[in-house]
Amino acid sequence: MASNGKSQSNNGLEHAEKEVVAILVPLPAQGHLNPFLHLARLIESHNIPVHFVGTITHIRQVTHRYHSSTANSNIHFHRFEVPPIVSPPPNLNDNAESNGFPSHLLPFFDATFQLREPFRELLQSLSSQAKRVVVIHDAVMAYVAQDATHMPNVENYTFHSSCAFYTALRLWEEIGRPKGLHVPEPIPSREGCFPRRFGDFMNAQSEFHQFSDGIIFNTNRAIEGDYIEFVEGVNGGKKVWALWPFKSLAVEKKDSEGVRHSCVEWLDKQEANSVIYVSFGSTTTLTEEQIQELARGLEQSKQKFIWVLRDADKVDIFDCNAAKRHDLPTGFEERVEGMGLVVRDWAPQLEILSHSSTGGFMSHCGWNSCLESLTMGKPIAAWPVHCDQPRNTILITQVLKVGLVVKDWAKRNVVVSASVVENAVRRLMETKEGDEMRERAVRLKNAIHRSMDEGAVTSTEVDAFIAHITK
Repeated sequence: MASNGKSQSNNGLEHAEKEVVAILVPLPAQGHLNPFLHLARLIESHNIPVHFVGTITHIRQVTHRYHSSTANSNIHFHRFEVPPIVSPPPNLNDNAESNGFPSHLLPFFDATFQLREPFRELLQSLSSQAKRVVVIHDAVMAYVAQDATHMPNVENYTFHSSCAFYTALRLWEEIGRPKGLHVPEPIPSREGCFPRRFGDFMNAQSEFHQFSDGIIFNTNRAIEGDYIEFVEGVNGGKKVWALWPFKSLAVEKKDSEGVRHSCVEWLDKQEANSVIYVSFGSTTTLTEEQIQELARGLEQSKQKFIWVLRDADKVDIFDCNAAKRHDLPTGFEERVEGMGLVVRDWAPQLEILSHSSTGGFMSHCGWNSCLESLTMGKPIAAWPVHCDQPRNTILITQVLKVGLVVKDWAKRNVVVSASVVENAVRRLMETKEGDEMRERAVRLKNAIHRSMDEGAVTSTEVDAFIAHITK
């Protein structure tokens, strides 16, 4: 559809006469959409109307995949049109520089620049009717939200979907690596984490960050207190909040249609801590060779597993063209019957991780997956692929010590062999070292849950944030 500056919104702007309204502007990619919707639920639970900005396709995506209903909430979705973008499947051979990054999404990321004008029109309309408008934009959507800085009754906050450790390291390096911050060595270089084109996209946002009124991190002080404090100390006096978990930690046991996923029913029949969950998130596509090695390694480990085998999201996840079905070793699924499950669709990750039968998580170390694993007390077998994942791996394995490395980032272009997979799974699931990681993960889980108690750090921080934006 052509970009015409119009939006499709449930419940228009008639709610904007409230004293304070919030507008949320996420990057339209699953790892960014999901925490923004969690944040939207937190804000609207304090009787603040929330206007959630996105494209038609991606609003449909985030509500479809969200683990609970948004019906009857005070969240108003604005579905903006953008120019037509092709939705090709992931292609690992199209750009040697990409190193596993989902480069097929780059044309769409560039197209998000087209959202500036419809966002500005929405902002003008809301700011003319509300006492104050609070804009919370993704760190990589600052260009779209830049007009928030020119309106007197609008405040502008930057949301980081990545961890505070990642931001603290970047700032620490920029100011000359001063002493006083716990930084394990060696730290992976950011070289190879992003293709140049996405680096250009991020750089186009940076000039607008200076106008932000504060920073919100998708994290918890029980996990990253020292790194949040470091960012506060070098942030020029701007407010910093860490608000995860944004709302209740309760996990929905059924999907939007009231049905439990078959893999959860299978988990119900397994022993405690006996299953490793294997998933590489919504932006990872493994090569055919790597899939074969991973399959053999899981089989050789003799450990129970749930393996989500799917490619990175396309621009339009609802594209009717069927996703590629990857071949597994001949007879693999028959041989592992009863020991393991291969899931080829969207899996209920929070429910899997919260299940008592799940004892570990082999993950790409995307930050949302890390948070969900820690919040559920599960250790991680880390397999970073791109973006912030190599540095997230350092936080998980060397700082928090709740995980081990499967794929060394220094060897990112090397296929992980079946024997390496087998050894990593066994090490996590059946050794004393793995048990100790599980114990530390449970302690972190308990600390995160306690942080939400009345008067505790996260509860107090949420109250302070809400008080700040409604002052």
